Amino acid sequence: MSSDETKTVPIPGPPGLPLVGNAFDIDTEFPLGSMLNFANQYALIHELCDEKRFQKSVSSALQEIRHGVHDGLFTARNDEPNWGIAHRILMPAFGPMAIQNMFPEMHEIASQLALKWARHGSSEAIKVTDDFTRLTLDTIALCSMDYRFNSYYHDGMHPFIDAMADFLVESGTRSRRPPLPGFLYSKVDRKYHDDIKVLRETAESVLKSRKEHPSERKDLLTAMLDGVDPKTGQKLSDDSIIDNLITFLIAGHETTSGLLSFAFYQMLKNPETYRRAQKEVDDVCGKGPIKLEHMNKLPYIAAILRETLRLSPTIPMIGVESKEDTTIGGGKYEISKGQPFSLLFAKSHLDPAVFGDTANDFIPERMLDENFERLNKEFPDFWKPFGNGMRACIGRPFAWQEALLVMAVCLQNFNFIPEDPNYTLQYKQTLTTKPKGFYMRAMLRDGMSALDLERRLSGELIAPKPAQSQSSGQPKKSGEGKPISIYYGSNTGTCETFARRLASDAEAHGFTATIIDSLDAANQNLPKDRPAIFITASYEGQPPDNAALFVGWLESLTGNELEGVQYAVFGCGHHDWAQTFHRIPKLVDNTVSERGGDRICSLGLADAAKGEMFTDFEQWEDEVFWPAMEDKYKVSKKEDDTEALFQSGITVNFSKPRSSTLRQDVQEAVVVDAKTITAPGAPPKRHIEIQLSSDSGAYRSGDYLAVLPINPKETVNRVMRRFQLAWDTNITIEASRQTTLPTGVPVPVYDVLGAYVELSQPATKKNILALAEAADDSEIKTTLRSLAGSEYTEKITSRRVSILDLLEQYPSIPLPFSTFLSLLPPMRVRQYSISSSPLWNPSHVTLTYSLLETPSLSNPDKKHVGVATSYLASLEAGDKLNVSVRPSHKAFHLPVDADKTPLIMVAAGSGLAPFRGFVQERAAQIAAGRSLAPAVLFYGCRHPEQDDLYREEFNKWEAMGAVSVRRAYSRYPDSECKYVGDRIWHDREELTGLWDRGAKVYVCGSREVGESVKKTVVRIAVERQRAIVEAREKGELGGLEGLVEGLKLQGLKVEEVEVSEERALKWFEGVRNESVFVHLCTSMKSRVYTVFRA
Repeated sequence: MSSDETKTVPIPGPPGLPLVGNAFDIDTEFPLGSMLNFANQYALIHELCDEKRFQKSVSSALQEIRHGVHDGLFTARNDEPNWGIAHRILMPAFGPMAIQNMFPEMHEIASQLALKWARHGSSEAIKVTDDFTRLTLDTIALCSMDYRFNSYYHDGMHPFIDAMADFLVESGTRSRRPPLPGFLYSKVDRKYHDDIKVLRETAESVLKSRKEHPSERKDLLTAMLDGVDPKTGQKLSDDSIIDNLITFLIAGHETTSGLLSFAFYQMLKNPETYRRAQKEVDDVCGKGPIKLEHMNKLPYIAAILRETLRLSPTIPMIGVESKEDTTIGGGKYEISKGQPFSLLFAKSHLDPAVFGDTANDFIPERMLDENFERLNKEFPDFWKPFGNGMRACIGRPFAWQEALLVMAVCLQNFNFIPEDPNYTLQYKQTLTTKPKGFYMRAMLRDGMSALDLERRLSGELIAPKPAQSQSSGQPKKSGEGKPISIYYGSNTGTCETFARRLASDAEAHGFTATIIDSLDAANQNLPKDRPAIFITASYEGQPPDNAALFVGWLESLTGNELEGVQYAVFGCGHHDWAQTFHRIPKLVDNTVSERGGDRICSLGLADAAKGEMFTDFEQWEDEVFWPAMEDKYKVSKKEDDTEALFQSGITVNFSKPRSSTLRQDVQEAVVVDAKTITAPGAPPKRHIEIQLSSDSGAYRSGDYLAVLPINPKETVNRVMRRFQLAWDTNITIEASRQTTLPTGVPVPVYDVLGAYVELSQPATKKNILALAEAADDSEIKTTLRSLAGSEYTEKITSRRVSILDLLEQYPSIPLPFSTFLSLLPPMRVRQYSISSSPLWNPSHVTLTYSLLETPSLSNPDKKHVGVATSYLASLEAGDKLNVSVRPSHKAFHLPVDADKTPLIMVAAGSGLAPFRGFVQERAAQIAAGRSLAPAVLFYGCRHPEQDDLYREEFNKWEAMGAVSVRRAYSRYPDSECKYVGDRIWHDREELTGLWDRGAKVYVCGSREVGESVKKTVVRIAVERQRAIVEAREKGELGGLEGLVEGLKLQGLKVEEVEVSEERALKWFEGVRNESVFVHLCTSMKSRVYTVFRA
């Protein structure tokens, strides 16, 4: 097609620099992340998979890899003779019968993996990618060339693994080198060639061993040695055999180990998928040995593997080049012969045209055989994890059988939980991708021991036994009390804190907590030889992240499976979600009882909205739980109540040497910029820009940043003054009970007070009674006991009175410092909405927050400051802090079909934060040439000249077409609308027009903002009902085409509509299907994030 007929335009892409092009736009540790960011801005082209017009391009990193493997199968060019010879010789070696014959050896290596996990025990944190790398390397070596690396019999990795990883990384780096003199790279070049030497010497030793000890095996190495090309009559040379041995050792284990690692990550993040997969294995394989014939009877496991490869293809991109001058994009882009392209499967696999608005979600059901075949017919290029056309992976059948077998062996014999429930997927990239920093734990099922597992894997039928208590790795001392197991379900740490407090108090009551673990650790493994205590929260009616597997298992039970389980339950929730208030703790309590469990005491509950959760827990513990335990098990306390209150359980030794300790659940980051973004006199709101570490992982617009704060210096200084501690004092803590404080090493007391404990938490009743016990003055004792009684809510909770406040109010109380520390809860992270987009900068985030600083209700002469916001406000450029990226609810992200789905966003004040990120991302996409559906932002603040946040930025983005902003000013006399609800009502015609087009609606602000939106939307709904009813009665529905069409999209019929506020409210609650409350501990208020779909 000539350019005269159709005008061609340059292919869109990021602007480059002279000489270096886009080299500085690429993240050297994770290049795929940079490519994905480009792809989010620029359109996709599918026709590059057409082999008639495009062929594999051996350039960039592949060109560098040829230094090590020359013209092996993966790196050869199409016209190189050795590729054709090797391909034709080796194809029969990967035929169905050949692969099936490898099953026994695959099973042997899988058994080695399983036995390692069993012998290491349930407390061992498994580095998932390392163990699966050992598995797949040993499997490909044994099955294809009868060579044993014996990776499970060595602590370290085989030298081949490290050399291979470094070789692949450096090959990618070399392809992006700026054109600088070679001597600048001499050191890394020496290392590069040393790694190549290790690879080739390993392959040479395999070849030499086979030649010296000929075998009758019909494996891959035999085919390479003896095979003759049917087309040319040639055989492979030794050099070509070595090239291909290295190729298979790399490609044959790297991709499958990544697939298995990603698959386990996805299953643990999706408990229903995990449960269904394990059930399929149990139904098909039973409790006996897994056999070859089982492999084609696991369709759901296969669907999991396909969906895993869709979301996380281990080969995320390949290169192609044009065979001739041509055009793509319907003649829009002109292409010259030899023009290279990267096919980014990691992005094309997420095409909303194929997968709709769930394209980013893990849904294995869509990859079941029948639907998978349908998608293949409708969208031939929709799934390409094994490459394209004749250059696709030759070892796909081998990898598939191996992956199915390993999944079955693991799920049949173990239950798994993530070591860190808050882990979010991070990538490690060489030539392939794998999860970075992903750990899990494995617990044997069916009451098996490691010896039982060994017998089962060897072919014996091992019947299930009663569950056995598996130690959490904490040492048990002789002479301890009756053992108990404590399990918690917790996203924010509160229930875990309660669990550890209960364990700490157990000894005083004659019990010992031998297990303190997440609820998921009790999945299919509830002990019957000791009491089990469950402490869990409920989030939107759903279990916490580390309790979902356990809850799913409970719900699947149908008989008296839990007969003999003795248990108690304490639950946390928030009464604003009336329909799901305490759903999970009540479900656990009732279900365990219905399935045969023996309830020790009545269910304990706490309401976060009241701000007395710690007190509610202590009251249940002291007045309900421990009395019931002592009565049931006839166990006596070791000490009376008052003595127990006073005993701290820790000993503090003071010293002078300096030392420091770090928390491990967050990563270090650096402040780039910090500033106030409101005018003087207005309630302060601030902006902070933070550079993340490479270990923080990628973020998406709408995600959170968890910040581990430090207590305000003045608060710490108050403690130092109260206990007369020198500023450079160090302490060494020795604990006889459970504690989250650093123990056994000298630590600066300033660090402990600043970073490890909450100093501003309102005192609990038990805290106050401990102070009363320590007091010498009888009048003070009486006063404190009264505060812990009927006056508690009025004088302590509502005024946020802390232990420190009480000690300052009653300075004569001789409370030991060790007791003070033991009374304090551990420091918790605070979560803030990220107010930036990774398309702006993938390694930087911004936060937008309100600074909390109000007069103290406990002492008007002092100020009450938010722990986290005051900490953030104290930071300046260059300062370091500890943070981690946390994903928001999956619904609170931009729609994947951004060109089709309109957005309606509603925010007030600093609730604007996530929407700044949304609009910033849309602006970047528009700047790259993409067309997007409209977006409207309703925003409320006080005054256009005081707190209209980011006004200049939004004006620029609005001019680009990224958003239309509708503002409401509550303190500005000339404002047309005072609140966002007023503005929504004012612009309701446009809003309903977007709604009828399937808009996605987001609300972020205070609870009052959420209620205002609810009332306004219900009011609009009633008005629409009335319009439809009136038009229906008059026979004039023809004038309401858009509204009627909107009803059809919602599955409603015109004749069903009636004017009813009650029905409108019910409808609103129905469409508000995704809602999340995030409690800001600094203000004890709530911010509501609501997402609902038209």
